[in-house]
Amino acid sequence: MIVIAHVSDIHLDAGRRSQDRTRAVLRHLEELPYDLAAVLVTGDVADHGTPEEYAVARELLASRHPLLVCPGNHDDRAAFREGLLTEEAAAGHAPVNQVLRGEGFVVALCDSSVPGEHHGLLEDETLEWLDGVLAGTPHEVPVLVGFHHPPVPLHTPYVDGIRQVGENRLAALADRHPHLTAFLAGHAHTAAATTFAGRPLLVAPGVVSMLRLPWESPGPDHPHVHLDQPPALAFHVLGDDGRLTTHYRTVTV
Repeated sequence: MIVIAHVSDIHLDAGRRSQDRTRAVLRHLEELPYDLAAVLVTGDVADHGTPEEYAVARELLASRHPLLVCPGNHDDRAAFREGLLTEEAAAGHAPVNQVLRGEGFVVALCDSSVPGEHHGLLEDETLEWLDGVLAGTPHEVPVLVGFHHPPVPLHTPYVDGIRQVGENRLAALADRHPHLTAFLAGHAHTAAATTFAGRPLLVAPGVVSMLRLPWESPGPDHPHVHLDQPPALAFHVLGDDGRLTTHYRTVTV
């Protein structure tokens, strides 16, 4: 059994609130009696993309479990690469793509951010990189592909307006690689499950806040998010039979 934790949208800033909520989630993972195969953070690590926010993120996200992180629309690629990944910023604004090859699984996190914009897009460079990761993985090994922006509408107008576009290119790539098992995303600040390209698309809830769904909102002038609900995360489980199961958990701050 392979267990992967999925965290998203921590939006760290100079305030205590986002830091305390992130700290509570990571503490929950650190105190587990089980060694996780990976901890994934699918974007919006920093709220403003500043070096100071990434310095805080590097401290809070330190884990005994293998960690893999990709940017979101609030992140800055160069500052993300230098401040969080402690890599040289020479690559500048090139996409930040990462792969983890574990025992019996592979996770590829793709950079769907578009510098200066809030919607998402997988650049040609990223799709070529992902194609190479999938082609270089034996077909009996399941591959989970993650990014920040969901590539389909989730029936949440605020988020759907800034979702991932150009998704037909990703769907065509998936058709060539049957061992691509599922897609993982964040961005929506709500736990959600749907399908894309014939695979599960599993969306992690937000840590900093939860989205108020259209049928939950008292009116158009009401805030889009709940700030009083607890932070949450997902656990993705790959069973010995190859079946993928997802559990969602809330965490006490």
